[in-house]
Amino acid sequence: MLMAALTLWASELMNNKLDASVTATISDKFAAGNDLVYLPDFKLSLNDLFKKKIYTPAETAYCDQFDDADLHYASTWAAKEAVYKAVKQLEPSALPFKKIEILREKPGGRPYVVMHKHPGRFKISLTISHDGDYIWAIALIEISL
Repeated sequence: MLMAALTLWASELMNNKLDASVTATISDKFAAGNDLVYLPDFKLSLNDLFKKKIYTPAETAYCDQFDDADLHYASTWAAKEAVYKAVKQLEPSALPFKKIEILREKPGGRPYVVMHKHPGRFKISLTISHDGDYIWAIALIEISL
């Protein structure tokens, strides 16, 4: 019985049938998103209206506590974009940026995501990095249901 199963698996693998089924399973359950922000350009668009439309009060309070608040707004924006891009691969409905909240347990701490539109639906791993004028974020998500 085991030999027959292994023979069938080998045959499917050779015909790319197994590969296609594994790929379909992975693409239906996992997604990645990333975003790169160039700080000088971002600063040109950062105004009170943008802040009001994009950031939650907790995000604004977090960013404003730093002398280099623009860097923290840009980092949070890159993180929101990365999460948005990953989620949209698995959930096509509208997703306002305020429904994606990027929080940290302490100043400069590890970021985590609160999804106000789909609470508990996704497991999200997020990282943010910056070097000079560039900020990069990547989000890896898995559907939890």
